[in-house]
Amino acid sequence: GDPNIQSQQVQINYEIPLYKIPTFSFLRATYSYTGDFQWQKGSDLNENLMVQETDENGNPVFDDLGNPITNTFNLGHTIQNANTHNINSTLNMETFYRHIGLVKKKKRPTRARSRRAAPARADGRNVSNSKNTPAQDSSASKDSFARKALNSLVGLATAVKRVQINYTENNGTLLPGYLNTPGFIGTLRPTFGYTFGSQADIRDLAARNGWLTVFPDFNQQYTETTNRILDISADVELIEDLNIDITGNRIYAENISENFNVTDLDGDGRLDYNSLISNSFGNFNISTALIGTAFQKSDETQSQAFEDFRNNRIIVANRLAREFYGNSNYPVDAEGFPLGFGKTSQRVLLPSFLAAYKGRSAEKISLSAFRDVPIPNWQLKYTGFMNFKWFQKRFKRFSLTHGYRSSYTINQFRANLDLAPDFTEGGLRPGEPYENQDLGNVLDQSGNFKNRQLLSNINLEEQFSPLFRLDFEMKNSVKILAEMRRDRVLSLSFDNNLLTEIRGNEYILGIGYRIKDFRIRSKLAGPKQVIKSDLNMKLDASVRNNKTIIRYLDVENNQITQGQTIWGVRYTADYAFTQNLTAIFYFDYTFSEFEISTAFPQTTIRSGFTLRYNFGN
Repeated sequence: GDPNIQSQQVQINYEIPLYKIPTFSFLRATYSYTGDFQWQKGSDLNENLMVQETDENGNPVFDDLGNPITNTFNLGHTIQNANTHNINSTLNMETFYRHIGLVKKKKRPTRARSRRAAPARADGRNVSNSKNTPAQDSSASKDSFARKALNSLVGLATAVKRVQINYTENNGTLLPGYLNTPGFIGTLRPTFGYTFGSQADIRDLAARNGWLTVFPDFNQQYTETTNRILDISADVELIEDLNIDITGNRIYAENISENFNVTDLDGDGRLDYNSLISNSFGNFNISTALIGTAFQKSDETQSQAFEDFRNNRIIVANRLAREFYGNSNYPVDAEGFPLGFGKTSQRVLLPSFLAAYKGRSAEKISLSAFRDVPIPNWQLKYTGFMNFKWFQKRFKRFSLTHGYRSSYTINQFRANLDLAPDFTEGGLRPGEPYENQDLGNVLDQSGNFKNRQLLSNINLEEQFSPLFRLDFEMKNSVKILAEMRRDRVLSLSFDNNLLTEIRGNEYILGIGYRIKDFRIRSKLAGPKQVIKSDLNMKLDASVRNNKTIIRYLDVENNQITQGQTIWGVRYTADYAFTQNLTAIFYFDYTFSEFEISTAFPQTTIRSGFTLRYNFGN
């Protein structure tokens, strides 16, 4: 019968043998490739589509007998392919340090002294050699100090213990209007590479070979998809019992779609692929660092970072103008901004915004919307307190935790369909004097140069999760948890040039206690009997304040649009009647007080019992 769907896939896994070279024995890397191809049958109704022929004016054409002249078209089928490249690499840095001899110096073993007889004195007693002892002790002390100093330097140089780098790239294309059908065991058309995931452009080849539909009103779109993901992580140990996890990531995604038809464009008698309307959109995310402005005061009355944002605009605009015009002699508007790079220009606002909230200089910040190198974030935990006798006497465990995460996100970028394809990114035709340009085509309604890519809004997000977390358990079974969290989200909209700032602070204090061998007389576990088990109790109190502020770039009218202060108390107690049956009592109280007067305070109380039975062993 006729095929409906034909799919094929090839997968290659390869372990890169660099580790077999002694110098690279610390490196393990694997590469995998997956190539997919699929042919999907089109509708039978579209294989013989009859369309009446028309003249240049769109009027129907008839033959000499008055019968309408029709053409038969085949709208074809759909082919698509995809490939995935994946590289996973692990660097065992401890192996590398041993290979280059960067290891800590061990303590030298003490040699046993030979006990030779001391010379006898006249009175018969032996002469003591104790006068040599201080010199020997001094030499050992100097050696111990030098060894500790050297080991400290080696410990810092070898702090990175392990690094992992993963990269994944996925690409795919979809081509409708394809006329060929696969054979019984598959196909290698349109090309051998395409059927195994190659992303080489085959549109012109398919058109010239007559493999694409020539239906003049064909409206299905050719699409391309690209996704690139980079993840980096490292384990760092600066000192003993201080573990630091460093992470970084970058994500780039883009989709391209275009309408097309197949005609003889150059009149050589061969069909050509003709791109009609092309559009692209995508998103971008990368880890970054905003810690330079994390602790600045920012409320509805003042914000130093926001003032820097305003002031950075003229600096960035002049940088763009000098780069664009090639000199400092360029026209400016009434506010001193260069022509084409006004205070509302997307290319002026974005670097100014990033420089202000990263705490960077506007003269040095990158002018591109995309970043290549992710800035590392971190999570650290220190448990070395238990090495001190004072803590050992009073605590069972004691740890301090801190974490930081931050990201820069472009929610969506898309192609500017209003920009002529022969214009440069700035909007001017290359090689043509500025005086001869048609500014009506290169400037938008605000008097700024049109951008080849339009951004809807960008977000900067930062989380101290937690800023600090103190967690310990005392010898008397009292558990204490003290935690503070901070977060903020900054969203800049290029549609109305508004900045939305969301800030939050949260404080948590928890107390837990375990009563050992708590006795309860109950029938839940069978006949009435006395049950002896631990009663675990936990009380958490928290307060969180979050506030949303709208900031206007050119109007002194910052407004709080929403926000609230949330007070919460949660108490839980659990008791195991048997190995399988546990009873839990909970009480949860929450009170919310809102920042705006149109919202009323809210109180929520939840309380009850839970019986949990485990059917496993």
